[in-house]
Amino acid sequence: MDAAPNPLRRAFFRFAETGAALSALYHRARLLGAEHLPSDGPVLLVGNHGLWGYETPAFFHLIHRATGRYPLGLAERGFFKIPLVRTVLPWLGGVEGTRENALTSLKEGNLVVCYPGGAWETFKKPRHHYVLRWEGTLGFARLAALAGVPIVPFAGFGVDDTFLCPDDERLCVPLAPGEKYRVPLGIGLGPLPLPVKMTFIVGAPLRPPPPDAAESRLKHFRDRVASTVLRLLIRACHA
Repeated sequence: MDAAPNPLRRAFFRFAETGAALSALYHRARLLGAEHLPSDGPVLLVGNHGLWGYETPAFFHLIHRATGRYPLGLAERGFFKIPLVRTVLPWLGGVEGTRENALTSLKEGNLVVCYPGGAWETFKKPRHHYVLRWEGTLGFARLAALAGVPIVPFAGFGVDDTFLCPDDERLCVPLAPGEKYRVPLGIGLGPLPLPVKMTFIVGAPLRPPPPDAAESRLKHFRDRVASTVLRLLIRACHA
């Protein structure tokens, strides 16, 4: 995504770029396997999401630095119900995560990032750290099949360790019916994230089944992607 011609939008974009670069530097973030990212053409990146989605700017920065391409991220639909957020997110490459928007983005030749776990992974509790909470979703598998584009799996390690998640119920906030989530705490129990090292690994592309594939084939492909991401997580942990 190029910086927008609107002066305010351009300034905000550059400010965000600087923040992403500083985040990557602060966390000594690395991107391994960048050779699997094509320099052009549509591709769907699928992987695990970190605590509160904090790692995303650093990850996108590393992708741009490695490929010269600005990724588009399929964002939680609920964000686009918030007036200011729905204005700013597209400035930063955020796309409302509908199938139609995703297909359009891929048809336009973009590099699209998808987190199948969505909010379930960003608002995870400590016992779910580095667990793929994909809840049996088939959306990304069906999207790749319909678009006829490969899925490039990736994994991020360190992304669930950037904040502390205390057990004190007084530090929990209700964000979904019946669910309470811990307020993230950083250095000195403040908002500054812990200086943990982040490692991202990109795997080899996986070809999806054909557009008319049966649901059983889509499930098999989904499980293949998930198992690949988990293997990449183990590699990232020891890299």
